[in-house]
Amino acid sequence: MKNIIIASTSTLHGGEYLEYLLPELVVHFQHCKTILFIPFARPRGISHEEYTAKVTLAFAKIDKEVNGIHEFEDMAMAIKNAEGIFTGGGNTFLLVSQLYKNELLKVLAEVVKIGIPYLGTSAGSNICGLTMQTTNDMPIIYPPSFQTLGLVPFNLNPHYLDDNPDTEHMGETRETRINEFHTFNTFPVIGLREGSWIEVKGNEITLKGKLSARIFRLNQSPSEVETGTDLSFIK
Repeated sequence: MKNIIIASTSTLHGGEYLEYLLPELVVHFQHCKTILFIPFARPRGISHEEYTAKVTLAFAKIDKEVNGIHEFEDMAMAIKNAEGIFTGGGNTFLLVSQLYKNELLKVLAEVVKIGIPYLGTSAGSNICGLTMQTTNDMPIIYPPSFQTLGLVPFNLNPHYLDDNPDTEHMGETRETRINEFHTFNTFPVIGLREGSWIEVKGNEITLKGKLSARIFRLNQSPSEVETGTDLSFIK
């Protein structure tokens, strides 16, 4: 039975890393002593070691040990043996490129689908969708494919921002970019605002957190769903 948390962000404004999610993670990883961390997205270009150290400090607050996947000679076996898995944020193009390079995408999907607890934030959430094509990140490296884990039957847009009529910014809004995506693609997209997450328990998919989410479908006007909504109908 799938057991997944798909979070928009790791850090809320003014908060510490993963702080707002820790009460949820106590329950989510309750049967895990050790978490396998996938640091490939490397926010701001930090090293795998630096990123893993940061995550280790956060998980120590709930008495969990962390091992970075880069520390293992056989990374696929590390995934197969993992008690729980966390994929952090950063650049989704880099993350997906590294997962393909190390032949880890398939095995990661397999273990999560059979119930290994998984947490994704930002880029680590993007890869839970059908493809990574609705990421906000710059294409700093070219992955072999945009296809990702397919753990949910839609795409994600973490860090979703609403249009601000008072801004002087003249670039495309997130809604505009998602509409551009639907020019060539048919599946739904969920705009996930900061501080919200999606919980997957088996076939149940539920919006959690304080904020609503925005649902985009081909040839339909966007709609809002409130926190606590069952999202299993979105296909």
